[in-house]
Amino acid sequence: MTASLALLLAVGAGYLAAHVAFDWLGKRYLVVSGAEYLVLGILLGPQVSHLLTANVVDNLAPILTLALGWIGAIIGTQFELRRLLLIPARYFRIAFAESAFTFLVVAGLEFAAIRWLFETTDADALITAVAIGATAVASSNAGIALVSQVTGAGGRIVEQLRLSSSINGFVAITIFGLLLCIHHLPAPAARPLTPTEWGVVSVAVGILGGTLFHIFLGDEPDRDRLFVALAGGIVMVSGTATYLGLSPLFCGLFFGLTLVNTTSTPEVLLSALMRVERPFYFVLLILGGAAWRPSQRAGTLLVVLFLMARAAGKIGGGRLAARVNGALGDLGDHWGRGLLGQGRVALALGLSYFHQNDVQFRNLVFTAAIVSVVLTEFLSARAVRSVVVGPFGDPAAAPEGR
Repeated sequence: MTASLALLLAVGAGYLAAHVAFDWLGKRYLVVSGAEYLVLGILLGPQVSHLLTANVVDNLAPILTLALGWIGAIIGTQFELRRLLLIPARYFRIAFAESAFTFLVVAGLEFAAIRWLFETTDADALITAVAIGATAVASSNAGIALVSQVTGAGGRIVEQLRLSSSINGFVAITIFGLLLCIHHLPAPAARPLTPTEWGVVSVAVGILGGTLFHIFLGDEPDRDRLFVALAGGIVMVSGTATYLGLSPLFCGLFFGLTLVNTTSTPEVLLSALMRVERPFYFVLLILGGAAWRPSQRAGTLLVVLFLMARAAGKIGGGRLAARVNGALGDLGDHWGRGLLGQGRVALALGLSYFHQNDVQFRNLVFTAAIVSVVLTEFLSARAVRSVVVGPFGDPAAAPEGR
């Protein structure tokens, strides 16, 4: 079976499964669609049916690279400066504080656990802890969108959850991108670049790609032409990042950020990007499930620690950030539960780390991302509802926005 045929069958089966069952179940029982594709990938992969073998998954690496760059670009387009300037600074302080708290809690505990459970160096343990901490920061906005659509909930909490989800993605991708700049194999050059220089190169690849796109295409009104041009631009940026050993997610982030702040029609740009967001996410889920393999016993303990530490970081960090910024009256004590869901960014980070051949504990970070996505995607919408409309589903129970 060729790689293309195998991918076509996998995506086709997943598409039918989602549209026949999970779309209906999602709206009726507040279940975010997506994790079923991950389970499908596991069933199709070498762990179960062997339909998607390791060679097939490796041959599909270019599609994975494009998907990573595309997701990074979508996250970048959420930071349109003209819109962000209208948001009070306190919202941003809360979002960044919660992100930092979650990262420090998860990375710190994972570092201590890795040093205790494995015979490894401090450097390898720190690299793994930073990668898994960055993965923990990421949160999905799918549950927030589903609850808002079904219940019509809004107000201050929903606004904060949406902004915090975007900031979480930005912080997670930035930490991971900088980690690859720091832990970078020496390039065949007269003078190897420093981590700071690799960081500048990463940002420059994204900004230069976005600038060239704007110069040659401008504010293209035709959505089909814009979509084709976007695909070419993201292929260029993500391919360059992969060739240089950098993060396609990180470079794609600045590609999208540059585009959304140079166009006069950001809604057209975002519409073109979102046309294939779900298919690319489903491809990531299927390929991720096919590439995954079970962890050892010690790795299982670290995954459980990851889940517990992340939940504590999100809820505790959210409460602490709201208290410090005087927003507990608006958000409540447990608004951070609305950020427990993990989706595309977490899985993309786990897959990116899994494909770094020069790092330790690749499967550990990947497994943590997969398990968290599976568990939290099914529960995230209910967690959001408990925050924004009260535990009994009464919209009147939600705190009023200010």
